[in-house]
Amino acid sequence: MFVRLIRPAISLLVLMTILLGIVYPLVITGVAKIAFPRRAEGSLVYKDGNLIGSTLIGQSFSDAKYFWGRPSATSPQPYNGLSSSGSNLGPVNSTLLDQVKANAKALHDADPDNQQRIPVDLVTASASGLDPEISPAGAFYQAARVARTRSLSVTQVEELIKTHERGRFLGFIGERRVNVLELNLALDRMH
Repeated sequence: MFVRLIRPAISLLVLMTILLGIVYPLVITGVAKIAFPRRAEGSLVYKDGNLIGSTLIGQSFSDAKYFWGRPSATSPQPYNGLSSSGSNLGPVNSTLLDQVKANAKALHDADPDNQQRIPVDLVTASASGLDPEISPAGAFYQAARVARTRSLSVTQVEELIKTHERGRFLGFIGERRVNVLELNLALDRMH
């Protein structure tokens, strides 16, 4: 009697494991590769045939000739996809305040003549710690430094920012943003 009750349960478990654990993911992956081939492969970016990154995961840029992204909260290295998470530090936590001050100092030290208010996304990490995008305000804040170090006009750099700005999804979801990797690659193509 026990075998008669347990056999259908085990059979259903095996069947559902095969259907939902193997067949369904393969079908969804196949459809995604056909409908969205670049995105299904991770939105990878290549330069001269070499993989240099993804438009979905931020990268650490520290050279003054590049736009800098949001700070990363991942460890032991920045933008580590294996340890994606926020810092979980509250707004009055002294560690967070020290990090924000250090990030603001780094921005000021890189461009001491810049008297604009620093956009918050340039001094705070995102919830995932991997954000590849910054606000247009964050990009415009850095435009003068990037222009100066590349011997470009600020107008040229600001026009480049405008051409790489993405709007809100469906016109009202999310915020306007600029992908840092794509913007920096466009800068390299210019100069």
